[in-house]
Amino acid sequence: MRAEERGILMKFTKMHGCGNDYIYVDCTKDELLDPEKTSIFVSNRHFGVGSDGLILINPSDKADFYMAMYNADGSKGEMCGNGIRCVGKYVYDHGLTDKTEIEIDTPAGIKKLNLNIENGKVATVRVNMGSPELTATKIPVTHPEPEMINAPMEVNGELFKVTCVSMGNPHCVTFVEKDVRQIDLEKIGPSFENHPIFPKRVNTEFANVLNRSEIRMRVWERGSGETLACGTGACATAVAAIKNGLTDNKVTLHLRGGDLVIEYDEEKNEVYMTGPATEVFSGEVEIPDVLPNAEDNVKIYNI
Repeated sequence: MRAEERGILMKFTKMHGCGNDYIYVDCTKDELLDPEKTSIFVSNRHFGVGSDGLILINPSDKADFYMAMYNADGSKGEMCGNGIRCVGKYVYDHGLTDKTEIEIDTPAGIKKLNLNIENGKVATVRVNMGSPELTATKIPVTHPEPEMINAPMEVNGELFKVTCVSMGNPHCVTFVEKDVRQIDLEKIGPSFENHPIFPKRVNTEFANVLNRSEIRMRVWERGSGETLACGTGACATAVAAIKNGLTDNKVTLHLRGGDLVIEYDEEKNEVYMTGPATEVFSGEVEIPDVLPNAEDNVKIYNI
């Protein structure tokens, strides 16, 4: 990041996994100040670069790299499945590593990545996403039972059956009969996200089970709204389907932005996600001297 007369020029790369797009910044040598407000600015699709958030690639004393993720509203996220695949692609394609098996540290723990190389670049990434957490207090969700599996939950006067899972961040999965493509997520999504039983808010997945090996899914992400894909959400949805006896242990998730393959090894209690990672473009953006607050983003940028 270099200082200019009017502000700071920040080098960035825009990448996406199944349409779930983030702004990536290499912070292995330079620190980015105020990433929360920077995320609000660059995420705006009218006045910024446009993305679902900001991801910083930092050095780590525990793994090969450390991933810090910020949502479009500036809030910090624990984990992003699509984002971590793109981190794997970035560090290999941009020469920060020559290894095809790497470890990325995150607030949700260290994740192991296997990079699939085609024509000298990363095409797909398989991630060991770790163990799903079903204990209600650890997700966290306020629920009288130890786990919240296929439990009734009222939202906006309507009753849903939900299964709550943490994949390093909290998810609420509901399998619905109505075609998820017809659901008004802008209306129902915020009510799930901010429901009082979720003390840290929640990501919500609405899913149709198509058969024993396929699920169609849409996602409302806390702090970002509907996104085209969510890697941890796909993992949570697959685990929820398996726990409810709806699918086999290897499932293809059809999301708005593309497909992810999720495998759940119940014996090891580990979830594996395989999917693409795509670089869109690189550039520089001028970071203004006065950065917006999340409230300003709503009141000014989204008029």
